[in-house]
Amino acid sequence: MFSVLAAAAQSNAFETIKDTFGLHGAYFAAQVINFFLVVFILKKFAFGPIQEILGQRRTRILEGEEKLKRIEKQLADSEATTAAAIAKANEEAIRLIAEAKEGAAAFAEQKSQEAIAHAQQILVKAEAAGNADRERISTELKREFGRLVAATTSQVTGKVLTADDQQRINEEALSKVGN
Repeated sequence: MFSVLAAAAQSNAFETIKDTFGLHGAYFAAQVINFFLVVFILKKFAFGPIQEILGQRRTRILEGEEKLKRIEKQLADSEATTAAAIAKANEEAIRLIAEAKEGAAAFAEQKSQEAIAHAQQILVKAEAAGNADRERISTELKREFGRLVAATTSQVTGKVLTADDQQRINEEALSKVGN
C-alpha cells in the first residue's frame, strides 16, 4: 500500500511540478530540439573555430618551446666554444709572455755583455791615454828638470853654459833620476 501511495504522490508531484513550471510535452520537445540545434550550431560555428585556434596556439607554443630549447643548446655550445677560445687565448698569452721573458733575458744578457765589452774598451783606452799622459808628463818633467838643473848649475858656477854643456848635464841628471 505504501508503494501505491508513493506512486500516487509521485504522479501528483509530477503534475505539481508540471503545473508550477509550465511544462508541456510539445513545448518541451521543441525546447529539447532547440537545445540540440543551438549546441550543434555553437559547436560548428563557435566552439569549433575556438578549438581550432586553441590548437594552433598550442602548436605555436610547443614550437616556441622547441625553439627555446634549441636556442638554449646553441647558447650552451657557444659558451663552451667561447670558454675553449678563452682558455686557448690564455695559454697563448702565457706562452707569449714566457717567450717575451726569455727574449728579454737573452737581450739583457747580450746588452750586459756588450756593456762589459764596451767598459773594457773604455778601460783599455783610458789606460792607454793614462800611459800616454804619463809619458808626456814624464818627458815634460825630464825636460823641465834638465832645464832647472842647467839653470841651477849656471847660477852656482856663475858661468853661462853652452848648449853642449846643458845637454851633457841634462843627460847625467836624467840618467840618475831614471834609475
